[in-house]
Amino acid sequence: MTGGHRRILVVEDDPETAGQLVEELTTSGYDVDLAANGREALSHGAARDYAVITIDRMLPDIDGISVMRQLRDDGVAAPFLIISALGEVDDRVRGLRAGGDDYLVKPFSFTELLARLEALGRRSETIAKETLLRVGDLAIDLIARNASRRGRKIPLLPREFQLLEYLVRNEGRVVSRAMLLQHVWDLHFDPSTNIIDVYVGRVRRKVDDAQAYPLIHTIRGIGYCLRAPG
Repeated sequence: MTGGHRRILVVEDDPETAGQLVEELTTSGYDVDLAANGREALSHGAARDYAVITIDRMLPDIDGISVMRQLRDDGVAAPFLIISALGEVDDRVRGLRAGGDDYLVKPFSFTELLARLEALGRRSETIAKETLLRVGDLAIDLIARNASRRGRKIPLLPREFQLLEYLVRNEGRVVSRAMLLQHVWDLHFDPSTNIIDVYVGRVRRKVDDAQAYPLIHTIRGIGYCLRAPG
């Protein structure tokens, strides 16, 4: 993994194994969050953006495969490395088909674990650069044509998605109503139309309501600007 995105979520219920993983990964330069059961994994996975998630198949409350499926349904795109004592071919195939990106059987060499994490991280970074736009905790998938905040999907109509995409691509810049009308609707500016205000209002409610901070800001008399705090 290169750059600053080196945060990993470790999902492991065995305290000794979890402690060793956290210590070794931290020493190797990763930022590590730990979840001791499935519920904690769901909470962490939906709240933060991880480069890789390592997950044990056998957890005390919710099994690892169910956790993976739920996080995938919630829009979490981080690659999963399954770590399990279940090493039969059928076990590995089931884990990979359920959404896992790689499978490591216990006991394992930590050197091999690091190599697999690096490979998954590189793949994740390449895919993200090609298909994802991010501002703060907002993510837009240009291939799937959907958006999410903190892993929660935002239901957008096609034109609403186009509007949000244009604002994201112009992050931090003020865009006028005329620019939005031209680039999103392919129409010349009509000062009598309120279509821009109507659509921006809809998108703002879907993107910003009940969130920790707003992303879409009105610049009075000029237009709109999408930006995250800081």
